Amino acid sequence: MSVADVLLLTLVAVLTRLVLSSRWGAALRGWILLGLSVLAIFWLQPAMPIRFLDFWLPVLTLAITLCSWLLTAEKEQVRSKQTLVTTAFLFLLILLVALTRHLGWDGVLTANRPPQTLQVLVGLGILAVLAFLLGWLGKSTARWQGVGILALLLVFIFLKLPDLTLWLSGTVRGWVGQSTANASALDIRWLGFSYVAFRLIHTLRDRQAGRLGDVSLQAYVNYVIFFPAISAGPIDKVQRFTKDLLQPVTRDLSSFADAFYRILLGLFKKYAVADTLALVALNSQNAAQVQSNGWGWILVYAYAFQIYFDFAGYTDIAIGLGRLLGIRLPENFNRPYLKPNLTQFWNNWHMTLTQWFRAYFFNPFTRSLRTRYRQLSPTWIILITQLSTMLLIGLWHGITWNFVLWGVWHGLGLFVHNRYSDWVKPRMARWGDRPRLQQAMNVLNVLVTFNFVALGWVWFALPQVSSSLQVFARLFGIGC
Repeated sequence: MSVADVLLLTLVAVLTRLVLSSRWGAALRGWILLGLSVLAIFWLQPAMPIRFLDFWLPVLTLAITLCSWLLTAEKEQVRSKQTLVTTAFLFLLILLVALTRHLGWDGVLTANRPPQTLQVLVGLGILAVLAFLLGWLGKSTARWQGVGILALLLVFIFLKLPDLTLWLSGTVRGWVGQSTANASALDIRWLGFSYVAFRLIHTLRDRQAGRLGDVSLQAYVNYVIFFPAISAGPIDKVQRFTKDLLQPVTRDLSSFADAFYRILLGLFKKYAVADTLALVALNSQNAAQVQSNGWGWILVYAYAFQIYFDFAGYTDIAIGLGRLLGIRLPENFNRPYLKPNLTQFWNNWHMTLTQWFRAYFFNPFTRSLRTRYRQLSPTWIILITQLSTMLLIGLWHGITWNFVLWGVWHGLGLFVHNRYSDWVKPRMARWGDRPRLQQAMNVLNVLVTFNFVALGWVWFALPQVSSSLQVFARLFGIGC
């Protein structure tokens, strides 16, 4: 998003807040937020070279959201009048966006002209049939929920693995009559799919475990595609989100001030600090040009702060926009570079992602290993679970060898810290009456942790293992 986009969304959020705080606006809050979020995902979806794809991808977002809700809802909910009205409302909004092709609104709601109305009607018809088969025939079972999770993971793999994305681009180009020779892995950029998938998997898994209460289709779609958080998080939980959705919205000036402060802070972090640091931060182009280890360290440190201020800035903007709309999105960063060890770093960096993996992978996997493989020592269990968790987090960013190595880097780092922490605790206890020594150790730990994380970004920032190894060699004066 550009600064102009953020300012426009802020204006929309302010006007919506004024409407929601009125008597009739409060009664229609769910519908107003739903309409805004649906229109926003069409507007925020970036333009793509494949014909009509920037229209169909938001439609697919709504389709998989509807299907996931049908896999989690009870029969009584599925067949209720409110569900029928919400579904009709979603279909109507999609159709209205498609009809803008006849108004000459290209680039207003969609990046390019929407497809022919007949094509959209056929697509909506197919979606209606699929919804009927999933919902009205009673497919809300643990097995079908597992199928839904597997389907989401497969789509995720297709979007994250460059070879599969390239094949998918060529296939879609063939369907719409475009040259397959121009296919690229960058052709398909699905707005917020990674975060949408996390939210959907969370609800499907919670339904399997019996932790998901009744959630209406309207509230569910609002949760999944809530526009302040769809592109860059944070990853909320539906139970917490729906509680906020039921709270009344007021015109309290302090809440306005708090929201504007977070938005302005986010704008400063992202567009003033991060974008400035990006000029000298590590990337594949300047990594090949650096000849001294001093400049190499400058590039690495610049990237470490650039990625933090970029991501934290977007998060502040999302939280501020959410508060204007009466939704308190969870915090995602808490001064991670000032933490004295790697465990605390990950408890304060992209916190909602860490909590998601802890709840839906790390903890269940740990319990499974302890139950099924009792002969495994606690040390081996810690190594396996931490390494596999960080490996998955790396693959979530992209299925490449560099992201694999970044995940292994942090997995091994967490394991070493865990073992070191157990060894050093009794020794640190002897320093209870020496606060200055403890302070010095804390500063040293912060510096070591920060540098470990900063060096790990070398894997993250560059596309190839060979270029990353060259940067490491330059940093430590090897082969110079």
